Amino acid sequence: MERVRDRMEDINYIKHLNAVFEHISKDSRLNPTHISLYFALFYIWNTNFFRAEFFINRDDVMKLCKIGSRTTYHRCIKELHHWKYFEYFPSHNSFHGSKIRMFSFCTSDGQAVDSSLTKICTSDGQALVSINKHIQTLTNKKNNNKQSNFKNSESENFKN
Repeated sequence: MERVRDRMEDINYIKHLNAVFEHISKDSRLNPTHISLYFALFYIWNTNFFRAEFFINRDDVMKLCKIGSRTTYHRCIKELHHWKYFEYFPSHNSFHGSKIRMFSFCTSDGQAVDSSLTKICTSDGQALVSINKHIQTLTNKKNNNKQSNFKNSESENFKN
């Protein structure tokens, strides 16, 4: 049975994701490989119900984040660990995955350095989108008649 303190309860997925995007946009050290790796780990963290710690398989993570080189993978995961995006505990055992401890980015100061002091992303209600945010559909007036002209001219060829 899972102990309650083994999970970071009440993580708000959207608030955390938005905070991470904001933090990433301000961090000039990151390249797309770092970002892809972080979001692969974030996805795995989510599938593990935001447990305080979880184990990963290098090959699975590399496949998920589309990193083809073990050297690149190890460089990026160590850099993200060093830059305090998460804690990485390599296992050095091919039968037992490495351990990851993710940090909450929902604090006002950015990421939490000590996971025991992590502020949990909580919300008393559902995240809402403003009613004034409309989806706009644009039509291309130049190409409006192409589809109808195509149907009229080609339909007879298909019948034969």
